[in-house]
Amino acid sequence: MFLQEHLLLFVLAGTNKLSYGNQLLYVNQHEMILLKKSTVVHYQKIADSNNVFDCMMFSIPDGLLKSFLSTSDLMMPSKTETTTVDEDSYPMNDRLLSFAESLKPYFYDGEIVLPGQIRLKFMEMLYDVATCNTHLFQQILQLNKPMVAAIHDVMERHYMSSLTIKDFAYLSGRSLSSFKRDFQQIYNTSPEVWIRNKRLERAKTLLESTALNVSEIGNTLGFENISHFSKVFREKYSCSPTTYRATHQERDVLSPL
Repeated sequence: MFLQEHLLLFVLAGTNKLSYGNQLLYVNQHEMILLKKSTVVHYQKIADSNNVFDCMMFSIPDGLLKSFLSTSDLMMPSKTETTTVDEDSYPMNDRLLSFAESLKPYFYDGEIVLPGQIRLKFMEMLYDVATCNTHLFQQILQLNKPMVAAIHDVMERHYMSSLTIKDFAYLSGRSLSSFKRDFQQIYNTSPEVWIRNKRLERAKTLLESTALNVSEIGNTLGFENISHFSKVFREKYSCSPTTYRATHQERDVLSPL
């Protein structure tokens, strides 16, 4: 999923395995997690022992979030308390579990649901989440801050994903022109060249240290196809991926103990 809005996830049965940047997270039954927008999340649904998986995902628009923070009567923490809180899963209390069950008729009974009703349920949910867990309330507060991410962090997290340069700009919280300008100042090259070289360096490491075949490595690193991967690898290292692996293995065999 490419998150263009903040995402709140409830797992009611089973487990959701999330790959979120450099983090690998497991959200188990009766747990919740809040994920920030402008990132890429890979997820896997894992059923429980009864072969059941049940979860709810809620995209939280910025406008609704600002409205909640401006009108809620929750006690705001002092400045000394507003430290950065990393994404993590937290247990859902009985109130949140009951709230999740109260939503199911809105999905399944076929009756008309008015926008005002949806807005009220969203507000109720945010209140319940904020009062259920202090850390999640801190995360909700931080979601309202301007989101300009460090280009280095964005690139290191997502260079293997099949994203466009426009996507990378969005993930960093910049316009396309600002992203390219800032990128050039940091790396002294274009994003396209940096991504290709980074993927090729990673490919070389995988050829040396794993049994993955050339096609699997190319797919893992986001190259268009095996022909394109072989072509750009040859341009950088003056040999094909297959030849490079064979030469490296031969060198390891001949090297003295």
